[in-house]
Amino acid sequence: MEVINAIGRRKAAIARVFVSEGTGNIVINKRELDVYFPSSILQFIVKQPLNTLGVAEKYDIKVNLDGGGYNGQAEALRLAIARALVKINPEDKSALRAEGFVTRDSRVVERKKPGRPKARKRFQFSKR
Repeated sequence: MEVINAIGRRKAAIARVFVSEGTGNIVINKRELDVYFPSSILQFIVKQPLNTLGVAEKYDIKVNLDGGGYNGQAEALRLAIARALVKINPEDKSALRAEGFVTRDSRVVERKKPGRPKARKRFQFSKR
């Protein structure tokens, strides 16, 4: 099997993954998964598509992660892994779709508007 690549995005985070056959190693920006994401919850989020299909020990994954915070990065990586798994075996798409792993979460931060302190907040109104 050749290397399969895919991209996942969430908020400001971008994850580029390269999936090849292997023993289940996940390397993010040249660091191991448990070093990059010390939180077990974030590790669980990243591995969700692999565990859903039961192929966690079958593939090696190399990741370039950029931008955003740790939660956005974890969810971007989950989407990228799911997309790569669909490229490898298109029959898996329905199982991943049912769990919601192939859907891009398009919510991003609203821009700040001029004449306001934040996107929607207004300065205190003074009658006099």
